[in-house]
Amino acid sequence: MSLSVVILAAGKGTRMRSNLPKVLHPVAHQSMVEHVIDSARAVDADNIYLVYGFGGDVLKARIQGDDLTFVEQAEQLGTGHAVDMASPFLTDDEDVLVLYGDVPLTKVSTIEKLIQAKQENSMALLTVHLANPTGYGRIVRLGDDVVGIVEQKDATAEQLAITECNTGILLANGGDLKRWLSNLSSDNAQGEYYLTDIIAMAHSDGQTIHTAHPDTEVEVEGANNRVQLANLERAYQLRKAEELMIAGASLRDPSRIDIRGNLTVGNEVQIDVNCIFEGNVSLADNVKVGANCIIINSQIGEGAEIKPNSIIENATIGELCSAGPFARIRPGTVMKTNSHVGNFVEMKNTIMDEGAKAGHLTYLGDAEIGKKVNIGAGTITCNYDGVNKSKTIIGDGAFIGSNASLVAPVTIGKMATTGAGSTIAKDVEDETLAVSRAKQRNINGWARPTKK
Repeated sequence: MSLSVVILAAGKGTRMRSNLPKVLHPVAHQSMVEHVIDSARAVDADNIYLVYGFGGDVLKARIQGDDLTFVEQAEQLGTGHAVDMASPFLTDDEDVLVLYGDVPLTKVSTIEKLIQAKQENSMALLTVHLANPTGYGRIVRLGDDVVGIVEQKDATAEQLAITECNTGILLANGGDLKRWLSNLSSDNAQGEYYLTDIIAMAHSDGQTIHTAHPDTEVEVEGANNRVQLANLERAYQLRKAEELMIAGASLRDPSRIDIRGNLTVGNEVQIDVNCIFEGNVSLADNVKVGANCIIINSQIGEGAEIKPNSIIENATIGELCSAGPFARIRPGTVMKTNSHVGNFVEMKNTIMDEGAKAGHLTYLGDAEIGKKVNIGAGTITCNYDGVNKSKTIIGDGAFIGSNASLVAPVTIGKMATTGAGSTIAKDVEDETLAVSRAKQRNINGWARPTKK
């Protein structure tokens, strides 16, 4: 049977104190609604309908996907009214899953449990047991059977004592859902069309309401203000930290790591505190990442070490390499096996071959650096003439003296040497020493300036 997902994303989020639609506020560098959309895709939804209201133009500009259909809810008249906006798109012979754009942490496995709970001539409802159910709709049962949901403001004292609560997430047949939505009434304390009222309608129709439950409460928590948003962020990060540790990583402090994308790890990976991983990052076996590092869309090879306070972006770091501390490895850089860059070294669009090293205080841009090359401190490749970028090529085994300026385009031959303090603007042949300095003068009797 086909599956359509309706995601409710029309709320303004007044308590966020923001001009941004509530569902676009981020958790782990991704908007809340994008997390929900990803979950819908993960359960192989055939159609995804995004019901929007406030900030529709911004929402459409930010959220992309050929599989998304945007449905406007011009007036916010309750959750039942919101789902009903998608009714013209729903077919009678499909299942319809309702999710919420501001509830980003529902696990795919939990949604799958809900889908499995639904049987023929029934619907499925995700409920949660809360120690403090204040504010939530209560699940009303007759024996074991769910017969309805009562909202907090409409509940009796006896019903307020119920701790099984509604999450709003449900799965129903499309034809049944459309019929129930068309019969909703706004005769309640809020004057809204409650989606929850369809539970009693299903029971009256003789349908069984099967229930499924999340593993933790945070899976069904939403964010109405920035405090709640921060709580979701921390919950998400702790979940990711636990997944990493189970996968073989040792975290110095699981509460001080930020995953803002997809991080995969091998065995015996060590990650120190305050590290940020963005985009798609992979850490192979025995990788060490020091404190305060930022790694973005990069691959780190087996046995490599990223020392503290380094930034790696769109780069490949090979086996047994080391970078940092305070290294900046920019896009297009490839470090091959056992190469090394030290403190305050910056590289961009550079290939560093096996065994090459640049110990400190160096800029290498648009360069090809051969095997076992030694780059002295203070060396820079002068790769930009104000209009064009040019390449520097350094052959295997070359030795670049400290404080050298290599003016591209230029090639330094194999086993060549450049003297410290030289500006090299012409090609250097293999096994040749190149020295380019002004003649030194020692002036006797020279008086230092004095303060006026």
